[in-house]
Amino acid sequence: MDTTAIRRQAKRRIDQLSPERVRLADDLLAYLLDRESDEATEELLNIPGFVEAFERAKREEAAGLLTPLEKLRRKP
Repeated sequence: MDTTAIRRQAKRRIDQLSPERVRLADDLLAYLLDRESDEATEELLNIPGFVEAFERAKREEAAGLLTPLEKLRRKP
């Protein structure tokens, strides 16, 4: 089953739940989203030199040293 079908099935199931169970399902989904976000953050933090490069980029952006993406795009 593809992702779109799974999402539709999940929505149908949620629509059949009592309000109390919908709140519980929402809490579970929020927990899963937090875990996914935490895992993605951990993955980035495990890249050697990432934190330093990110901090440097933030300083460069604040100082106006970066070129906006719009100026980098080719004009047709």
